[in-house]
Amino acid sequence: MVTKARTTTQLEPLGDHIVVKPIRREEMTKGGIILPDTAKEKPQEGEVIAVGPGRLTEDGRRMEMEVKKGDKVVYAKYAGTEIKLDDEELLILRESDVLAKMA
Repeated sequence: MVTKARTTTQLEPLGDHIVVKPIRREEMTKGGIILPDTAKEKPQEGEVIAVGPGRLTEDGRRMEMEVKKGDKVVYAKYAGTEIKLDDEELLILRESDVLAKMA
């Protein structure tokens, strides 16, 4: 089953790809200093908004995805491809780039 993103332009990830909406961190330090964009770290957490059907094995079977729509995940820092759809920044990455699901 393929879950599509809720945007004007529908995204349907292929294979073992997923679409993630990054969760932005605080823009101010605990001491009250506002951080400029250049000083912010890339987000490594996000919410899965679309999931592909899964990877095909060599014998033609489809591997079930371990993540599903709505999961909060932690992913590799420089993983995936950043895209912008309908003024929304999204990330397309492989399921193998996901390091953990958050409880």
